[in-house]
Amino acid sequence: MKVIEHFDRADRPLISFEIIPPLRGGNLATLLALIEDLARFDPPFIDITSHAAQVSYDETSSGIERRVKRKRPGTLGLCALIQNKYRIDAVPHVLCIGFTREETEDFLIELRYLEIDNVLAIRGDDSGYEKPLHHGRTANPYALDLVSQIIGMNEGRYLEQGLLDSERSSFCVGVAGYPEKHFEAPNFESDLRFAKAKIDAGAEYIVTQMFFENKHYFRYVELCRAAGIEVPIIPGLKILTTHNHLRSLPRNFFCEIPSALADEAAAAPRGKVSPIGVEWGVQQAQELIDGGAPAIHFYVMAKATSVTRVVERLKV
Repeated sequence: MKVIEHFDRADRPLISFEIIPPLRGGNLATLLALIEDLARFDPPFIDITSHAAQVSYDETSSGIERRVKRKRPGTLGLCALIQNKYRIDAVPHVLCIGFTREETEDFLIELRYLEIDNVLAIRGDDSGYEKPLHHGRTANPYALDLVSQIIGMNEGRYLEQGLLDSERSSFCVGVAGYPEKHFEAPNFESDLRFAKAKIDAGAEYIVTQMFFENKHYFRYVELCRAAGIEVPIIPGLKILTTHNHLRSLPRNFFCEIPSALADEAAAAPRGKVSPIGVEWGVQQAQELIDGGAPAIHFYVMAKATSVTRVVERLKV
C-alpha cells in the first residue's frame, strides 16, 4: 500500500520508523532482531536509508591507497525482506548524489518488480566522492530533478526514448522538509519555494529533518500551508541517547538542541543520558500528536531500545 493511502485510511496518528542497512559484512541476525522489535508496534511503513560510495584512504603494504566503496550496501534486499517477510511497506531512499539517472532508473525498475510502491526522494549528503559521468550518463543535481524523473516513470517516460509498450510505474514519492531551514538555503522563504516545487512536481508527502523543539515543526507546517503546500507533513524525531549526540547531531543535521535538554544531558553521568532523552522524546512526541501531527517518524538507525521505550508510552 502507498504511504499516502495509509494516511487516508488512518483513524489515529501513525508511527513509522527509519533504519539503516548494516555495514558491509554486518550481522543479519542483529538486523532481524531490530526489525522484529519495531514490527510489534505494527508500523504502516519503514524507511530504509540508501548510501552512495565514499572515498577512503587505507594504509596498505604498498602505501596509502585511495579506495571508493559503498560501506552500507543492501537497501534493495532489506526492502524486499521487510515487505515480504514482515508485510510492512518498505520505503527505500533514492539519492541524487553518488548515482546516475540511469542507475536510478534501474533501481526503480527493480523496486517495481518487488512490488514496492513507495520511495523517499532526497539529494543525499556529500560523501566526498563525485561520481564521474561516462558514456553519456547523466545525474540529478537536486531532489526536484529526482522527483521529476520518478514521476516521469509514473507517466511512462523512461530515459531511453521511444520504448514500445513501456509500462507506467506507480510510485508514491515522499520528500524531505526542514523545520529549521535547510542549511544551504539563504532564507526560509526560498526553502519553502524549493519544498513547494517538489510537491508541484508530484511528491505526495513530506518527512521532516529531526528537530527537538516542537515550535519549529508547528511553525513549519503553518508556513507550508500559507505557501499552498497541503500534503501530510510528518515530524521526524531522534531520541538523544549519548553525550556524543550533543555534538554530532547539530553538526551533521544542523538542528538545535534546546538548552533544557542539552544541559541536563551534559550533566548526566556516562551511560545515563538515554533516560533523559527518552523522557524528552515521550513529551515531544505526545505534544505533536495532541497538536494534530498525522504521524511520528522515528529515526531509529541501528538500535531501537530508546525508541521502543518512547513508543510504549505514547497515547495513540
